[in-house]
Amino acid sequence: MIIVGLSGNSGSGKTHLIELLKNKMGDKITILSCDNYYKPIQFQQKDINGIENFDLPEGIDIDAFLRDLKALRQGKTLTQKLYHFNNPNAQERWTQIKPAPIIFIEGLFIFHFDEIFNLMDYKIFVNAPHDITYRRRVIRDKEERGISEEMTAYQYTHHALPGYEKYVFPYREQADIVIENNQNDSLAFETLLNFIEQLRAQQ
Repeated sequence: MIIVGLSGNSGSGKTHLIELLKNKMGDKITILSCDNYYKPIQFQQKDINGIENFDLPEGIDIDAFLRDLKALRQGKTLTQKLYHFNNPNAQERWTQIKPAPIIFIEGLFIFHFDEIFNLMDYKIFVNAPHDITYRRRVIRDKEERGISEEMTAYQYTHHALPGYEKYVFPYREQADIVIENNQNDSLAFETLLNFIEQLRAQQ
């Protein structure tokens, strides 16, 4: 069993790429996303303007994430409620996460936590310029999370960018591969797929 970590800046396309990979490889991989381990909104730290800041490592329930990761390594199947990013219009959804030969752990801060970092066999960093990540985040926040563009701009400037510089970018150089995911999603996906196929060939 191989554990692969995938991180990168908000809006870099991490989730999109990993979902494409899952569609391609099926039960050969499984995905454990840090997005589903955010603490409830009342436990998130607030900035000086009283706005919850979700771009801090403290916002993640690291103990629960580690518990579930270790369970997957032991061959156990998880039943998990999907996080809906505090969207009041979102319905509760549940999913099963089954063990697989390759476990992908995905999220902003997975390289920042030593307890997670030390369990990874390989590390992938997805990168994209800030102007592109911002545009992607505006679309995603509006369509999937019911967040206004004004709030997205505030969060991106005051939370996402400072969080990226402090808790995400410093680990880029420790990745085994950096994937540039600018406008060409297909090229970024092919790079990711080729890397994973090489890992499988080494097993």
